[in-house]
Amino acid sequence: MRSLRVWLLWIVAGLLSGVSVAAQTPGPAVEAVVPHFHLTGMLSESPVADPFGFTAGEVTSLGDLVRRMGDAGGDDRVRAVVLTFDNMALGLGQLEEIRTTIRGLRTAGKKVYVHTGSMSTFVYGLLCAGDRLSVEPQSMLWLTGIYGESLYVKDLLDKIGVRADFMHMGDYKSAAEMLTRTEPSGPAEQNVNWLLDGYYDSLVRMIAGARNMTAQQVRDLIDRGPYMAEQALAEGLIDAVQTRDAFLAQVRKDIDTPVRFDNRYGRKEKPAVNLTSPLGFFSLLGEMMNPPRKPRKNAVAIVYVEGAIVPGYGQPSPFGPVGGAYSGDIRKALETAAADDTVKAVVLRVDSPGGSAEASEMILNATRQVRARKPFVVSMGDTAASGGYYVSCAAETIFANEVTITASIGVVGGKLVTADLWDKLGVNWVGYRRGANADLFNSDRPFDDPQRQVLERYMQTVYDVFKGHVAQARDGKLTGPLDEIAGGRVYTGRQALDLGLVDRIGGLEQAVQYVAAKASLDDYEVRVIPEPQDFITMLMDQYSGKGERPSDISIGGAASILADHPAMAGLLDLLRKTEPQRARALLAALQRIELIRTEGVVMMMPFDVLFR
Repeated sequence: MRSLRVWLLWIVAGLLSGVSVAAQTPGPAVEAVVPHFHLTGMLSESPVADPFGFTAGEVTSLGDLVRRMGDAGGDDRVRAVVLTFDNMALGLGQLEEIRTTIRGLRTAGKKVYVHTGSMSTFVYGLLCAGDRLSVEPQSMLWLTGIYGESLYVKDLLDKIGVRADFMHMGDYKSAAEMLTRTEPSGPAEQNVNWLLDGYYDSLVRMIAGARNMTAQQVRDLIDRGPYMAEQALAEGLIDAVQTRDAFLAQVRKDIDTPVRFDNRYGRKEKPAVNLTSPLGFFSLLGEMMNPPRKPRKNAVAIVYVEGAIVPGYGQPSPFGPVGGAYSGDIRKALETAAADDTVKAVVLRVDSPGGSAEASEMILNATRQVRARKPFVVSMGDTAASGGYYVSCAAETIFANEVTITASIGVVGGKLVTADLWDKLGVNWVGYRRGANADLFNSDRPFDDPQRQVLERYMQTVYDVFKGHVAQARDGKLTGPLDEIAGGRVYTGRQALDLGLVDRIGGLEQAVQYVAAKASLDDYEVRVIPEPQDFITMLMDQYSGKGERPSDISIGGAASILADHPAMAGLLDLLRKTEPQRARALLAALQRIELIRTEGVVMMMPFDVLFR
């Protein structure tokens, strides 16, 4: 244990070489503060504890970004806000939440200046929400609309000798089609087009409102795109073509008072340590391991369900628990929130395509315990579908973004048959069975008819339970028969609102404000449960015994049968270099296969669509 501590201390000491040695001397007083928010790197849903700069500014929490931008709206020192964009990876729901925050800044009387290089259609939908949008010379506005593509790997499975044997409950529950078909079925294609229509209408409406155009004018402009910078200016899509220096000079000129651009507005300062003193580092580490306890205010708690829903507990990494939304961790967080008297209300933030039926049921039951004790609402992010909707449905109020993907009430189950793969490798397996269904999920052969009936009965039970939860939770709110809404159909947040599957259009901030009002809170803090921990603390807790977790099932990475295949390894390496978006989609598909292989029956999104 002592050697581990010494090793960790040396690692942290090396990392701290980049930490500020001394506090900066305050500059002269200025009249106007202009926060600068640089949108770059990856935007995460849940917060990340990063006291030593592990992520080097490449990972930003959506909640932290929205909070800091919102704080600027209520800051009397702030005269305007600057946004610059540099290829931040963000989802459509996240885009909508940032747009809402920009509108809030403008409502508060803060002018929002935006500057960027080239933009995609979706990025333009975000950035055009500012008061003034300028672009770099020679940049492009790729205003070309929405393109989506779904992944089908049946031919790939055929090439390596793997056969998919799957069933589904709900005509539109097409999650297994990526394994069993080379193209979508009729219902699946209808569902995708329904979804894209909703996305496109929302995007057109966003742009039209921001640029004072009609919806038809925007559609015509999209059909004529893309545009060089000067062409975009002539069409009224942007306000200026200028360099970054000219852009900043324009901001100073418009404000017409001394200006201080604040690139770290609202950020917590990293710990400062005097590295010239050998005691400085150890003093800082001691403070980190034993932080001073502050009296806690009343709070609205946020619990995150992010990623595929899987049973068990996550493992620590430099970026927090990864690999999915672990039911054990989420149940414990909800129990903590329910038992804490200083937590007066709870928001469950869901960004998940679904997953394990068992794990989803566990989380749903935990949400009911919270609701029985205090106000409880759900805020949906980019996706809250299938199992993601399952864990959400019992909330008092469900918030969704207009472009959230949700519903997908249905079940899929089956297995991968790998006999031909082993034949190609020259490997023979000889099985022995006691019990008619002992080999139900054996990968040597497809289901026989009796086994298929067994699995179908189980899937029907899971599907009926799913619909029962929805019927009970949304009683009196659904606008049509549940069977016509369910069946695996997927909707945008706006479509789900019309059907009564969600209650309000709004983001995380709106959900927090709503539930705080329900709890009659005026002065409160927003508290994430569990509190994000840095990697060093998590490791120390784990090795000291504080972080021990029950020996539950834990789903790891992609399906080993496929990801470790020599042909696949080369393909994935090539795709990472040439088609990174498609490589991520393929890896997500492999992770889904691993979950299906482990669980047999799952509640997952019926398709993956890659939007460009």
